[in-house]
Amino acid sequence: MKIVTLRSHVLQTDMPEELGYSQQFYTRRTAHLVEVTTDEGITGWGECFGPGNVALANKAIVEKVIAPMIEGLDPLDRDMIWHKVYNLLRDHGQKGMPLQALSGVDIAMWDIAGKVAGLPLYRMLGGAHRHRVRAYGYGMMLKRESLADHVARFADEAAAIRDMGFAATKMKVGLGVQADVKLCEAVRRGVGEDFDFMVDANHCYTTSDAFYLGHALEELGAYWFEEPIAPEDLDGYHELRAGLRVNIAGGEAEFNRWGWRQLLETRGLDIAQPEVCALGGISEYQRVLALCHAHFTPVVNHVWGSAVAVATNLHLLAAMPPLPGGLNPGEPLLEFDTTPNIFRDELLTRPLDIQAQVASQEGYVAVPEAPGIGVEPDRELIARYEVDS
Repeated sequence: MKIVTLRSHVLQTDMPEELGYSQQFYTRRTAHLVEVTTDEGITGWGECFGPGNVALANKAIVEKVIAPMIEGLDPLDRDMIWHKVYNLLRDHGQKGMPLQALSGVDIAMWDIAGKVAGLPLYRMLGGAHRHRVRAYGYGMMLKRESLADHVARFADEAAAIRDMGFAATKMKVGLGVQADVKLCEAVRRGVGEDFDFMVDANHCYTTSDAFYLGHALEELGAYWFEEPIAPEDLDGYHELRAGLRVNIAGGEAEFNRWGWRQLLETRGLDIAQPEVCALGGISEYQRVLALCHAHFTPVVNHVWGSAVAVATNLHLLAAMPPLPGGLNPGEPLLEFDTTPNIFRDELLTRPLDIQAQVASQEGYVAVPEAPGIGVEPDRELIARYEVDS
């Protein structure tokens, strides 16, 4: 079997309303799919992390840089291909967009391998520790509105996500540390005392401000404090973990096993959040997961993007061994963005219907059982929303 073509599909559409987080506001939804076709008629699908113009830059890397390196090779030799591409790109970036581009290609090759074997991805990874995964819903995005309006809306949205059946909820912060305390208090009021909520700062704080909010989160009983400070500040993560009683989560902006080795060795995380569509794909995710568990650090995958990314993560979470194990081990959660996303909800010929599953199955989502990642994108929808530049 040989790789014949490697195509990159960047999909974009206007969102119903502007949303934001601590770094920016955005009005367009983007998804970046990778399609690998073979001379035996088997097609694999993957996804690259990165919105907007980042996706367009990654499209050029996929089609102009990586494709010439691997066309004509056997996609089942995916580990050899991974290392060939990484080694040839090492001089041009061991992190960032080259790894995001490689991630989508690698996921597509795993999809092909599963289809060749006639097995779902989770079985290719060693089998399922669970056949369904509980999901948490995130929302409470920032808008161009007053603090009072934020507070009222966050309380209402948090209660709505709880009532949808999700296992927990996650909010954004970034208005300023004192205002953010009020947002967190509103979410706690909205969900009540016995429901987990998490706080995502998208690395907007200094260490001192992160301590300020972190102490408030201790009193509010938040489950984790995500990306409180810049991902480069490894010493700061260590200080926060040592000094706060709320779990410190992060890692979505880290890449490959070498970056994760350094992050884990600082002992700065209570919860690791690898992003399979960014760090190097499934091949590298498996190595990062092993590193996390070797450091006894639980993993809750970061999930962002289309239905291809969601399906891929369902398989990874199914195949993830419990840590540390026992009769009642802690179980991984599926991250689910509750804001509208046509590329998640309508992309597939057979939709995943995550929210319907959550509502009807007490917060659980079934793992796809078809070969590979178990989903097929709708080519008509791709053609309707694809952009060239």
